[in-house]
Amino acid sequence: MQIKFKELKLNNFKSHQDLQVNFGEVTKITGDNAKGKSSVLEAISWLLYGIDTLGSKTDPAPVTYEADETMVSLLLDVDGKDLLLGRELKKGKTKYLINEVPSKATEFNEILDQLFDKNMFLSLFNPNYFFTMHWEKQREMILDYVTAPANKEVLKELPEAQSNKLAELVKKQSLADLEKIHCDKKNKLDKQYIAAQSRTKTLKEQFEDQAPKVPQESLQAELSQLTKQRNEIEKVTDEALTTNSEFNNIQSQINSLNDQIEMSKNRWPSIRDEKIERTCRTCKQPLDEKSVAAVEEDKEKRVATYKAEHSDIVNKRNALKKDLEELEYIDVAEELEKSRALQDKINPIEAELNKYKQLEAFQEQIEQAEQTEKQTRDDLNESIFILDSIKDFYAKEAELQAKKVQSLFDNLSIKLFKKQKNGDDKPTFEIQMDGKDYSKLSLSESIRAGLELREVLSDQSDIVAPVFVDNAESITKFKEPSGQLIMAKVIAGEELKIEEDK
Repeated sequence: MQIKFKELKLNNFKSHQDLQVNFGEVTKITGDNAKGKSSVLEAISWLLYGIDTLGSKTDPAPVTYEADETMVSLLLDVDGKDLLLGRELKKGKTKYLINEVPSKATEFNEILDQLFDKNMFLSLFNPNYFFTMHWEKQREMILDYVTAPANKEVLKELPEAQSNKLAELVKKQSLADLEKIHCDKKNKLDKQYIAAQSRTKTLKEQFEDQAPKVPQESLQAELSQLTKQRNEIEKVTDEALTTNSEFNNIQSQINSLNDQIEMSKNRWPSIRDEKIERTCRTCKQPLDEKSVAAVEEDKEKRVATYKAEHSDIVNKRNALKKDLEELEYIDVAEELEKSRALQDKINPIEAELNKYKQLEAFQEQIEQAEQTEKQTRDDLNESIFILDSIKDFYAKEAELQAKKVQSLFDNLSIKLFKKQKNGDDKPTFEIQMDGKDYSKLSLSESIRAGLELREVLSDQSDIVAPVFVDNAESITKFKEPSGQLIMAKVIAGEELKIEEDK
């Protein structure tokens, strides 16, 4: 867009009661201090936005005379088309004109917004205006016209491992989403890893506390020796116990038969001395000879049966006594005591060896805990690696972007990022010339810095607008800017003078 000033008219604007300025490619405004040089240019910013050239509110009222109305109009050439804008102030009320047609403020502002951004135009018109804005706005204006490096361009500058990892991940998710995901994941894994380490440490400590003090091989060797001694004794005692058991069994049978013999002996007198009853037990009538004979025969049978049974019991006892005489009871109390003593030694050894079996299961728990700890550590390191890669990506992106911005300037140094203590790049915006901050530049240096920056903005925005250089007498040499040049110089003792150079 090509913007040119053609004609400016001032009526009762500050010190100018009636002034017309015709602009050429170069317009020189000269005169002594307080002759209204700056007011000429301030009238333009007041007309457009109601402010001075640095963005502050300004009072257009006459300063050395009285007037009821202030009027400023400006004829512009925008890409070959004329546009006449006007602003009037009368009794505190503002009136707007577009091509001499009264218009509402909204219509007037819409025309301006369609032509150019306010901050951009004022920065092009008065380079000093740019430096009055907040650094974030300054930074935004510069970056608005500088495309950020493409992801492929940034990834190419990163180490291969980081580049490959991010290139794979960004196919599915954005870097911003990946950062959120892995920040959350890292926070969780940090806690899980601490818990996993604690679990492994605790299990290992418990393992060491419960582990037998004597080596397993030594315990098994000692157990084998003691078991062999015990088994040899038990072999003897088992044989003895078998014999003794048989001896005791026969003795028990003999004792039982003796008891039966005694009981049988006790029955014999009653059987032997039993009287033959010759009368009926029921009716008491005398029995005949045949009945008496039957009773006697019955008694004889019972006596014979008794004698046979008694004799059988006695024979059995005597046979057992004979068998018992052939056996010898073996006293193994001493051997049994030795066996018990050996078993008392064997029991704690077996308990210790049993610990080894239990510790095998414990060892599996430790191995599982170590595996969990390793997996958690690997997952944590993966998230840390991704977060570091993203951080490095942003840092490299900032570096490349800063290079792009810096390549636009010849004499100015532009700082877009500031390194923080944690290593992160924090957005900032600083301008230096010859190693000095803008705020420390001399008047001539600040004008040259403003003009260079203004040219970059003009090139990047593709807007060519008039530029106003105040205090032009302080610089003797500078690169001629694009667009119309309006210079204001102080010449002592001279009245206001405006010259246009076609």
